[in-house]
Order: sequence, then C-alpha cells, then structure tokens
Amino acid sequence: MQDHTTEQELKDRLSLIESMIAEGRRKTESWGWTFVLWGVVYYLAIAWSAWGHSAWAWLVTISIAVIVTVAVAFLKAGNHPQTTLGRAIGSIWVALGISMFLLFLALGLSGRLTDQHLFVAVISAILGMANGASALILRWKVQFACAVVWWVAAVTTCFGSDTQSMIVFLAAIFLCQIVFGIYGMITQERKRRGPVHA
Repeated sequence: MQDHTTEQELKDRLSLIESMIAEGRRKTESWGWTFVLWGVVYYLAIAWSAWGHSAWAWLVTISIAVIVTVAVAFLKAGNHPQTTLGRAIGSIWVALGISMFLLFLALGLSGRLTDQHLFVAVISAILGMANGASALILRWKVQFACAVVWWVAAVTTCFGSDTQSMIVFLAAIFLCQIVFGIYGMITQERKRRGPVHA
C-alpha cells in the first residue's frame, strides 16, 4: 500500500510539528522561574560553602530548592493536559535532577567531591547536556547558546586555575540560569499580554 500524501497534508503535518515546537518553547518559558531559582541557589551554596566552610551548604540549599521546585510544579500542573513534547522536555530535566542529586550526594558522602575542577566540569557538562537536548528538540537557538556556554565552562575548568574555574562557573550560572530564566519569564509575559497596539 502506497502513501498518497498530498501537498496539503504535508503542509498540515509540518504546521502541526511547528505548533508543537512553539508550544514546547512556551512551556519552557513558563519554567523560567526555575532557572532563576536554581541560579540563585547555586550562588548561595557556593557563598555558604566558601565563607562558612560548611559541609551542609550544598545539601541544605539544594534540598530547599528541590522542595520549592516540586511544590510549585505540583501547583502549576493542576489540570493542564500534557503534550508528548512537554513530557519529553520535562523528562530530560527530571533525569538531570536525579542524576545530579545522586552523583553529588555519593561524591560528597564518599569524600571524593573535593576537586573543584571535577565538580565544575561535571555539573557544567550535565547542564550542557540537558540544555542541549531541550534546545535540539525545541529548535531553540537561545537555549542552545546556554548549552554551549555550559560545555565551554566544562572544558575550560579542566585547564584553568582554581580562580579561573570559579569565575567561569559563576559566569555560566549567571548567563545560563539567571539571564536565560529572566529571558523566559519576560518572553512568557509578553506573549501572555498579546500584541501591543499604539
């Protein structure tokens, strides 16, 4: 049996795919607050562990961020139907969270999380992977730029000094978490308001 797809059917399918991608971007933009939250949490954990020399810094800050993220996500989910694309993107980020939590918990408890370069390289590479996968699925250049920044941070930290490693990491957090998150929130708000007429 041959497929007799007409040109109009192909255009309709392409239009559906494009609308699904646009919806995926809108959904990601609606989660911009989580990028900002996690960027601030990373800064707080870094500051607390550097100045307070506390082994609890990362555990406490990350645990609070997880609780806040899950609680707000649960409230936001409500009765909104999920799309396959939305579930795919969400799955990437859930898998990232579980991977990072388990890896850094195990490294911390075993005493092997003392190499700053290793820590920054691993966290940057994992965040680059999640942003890259999301960006490729959504065909979103802005998020792919975040992935590139994370990948550059992962490679750069392997060759620089401790100070250079930390500067690169702090810059990547600022650009890829805080700036990208604010960009998503602003974009979502503009779309929510609709076109502005003079």
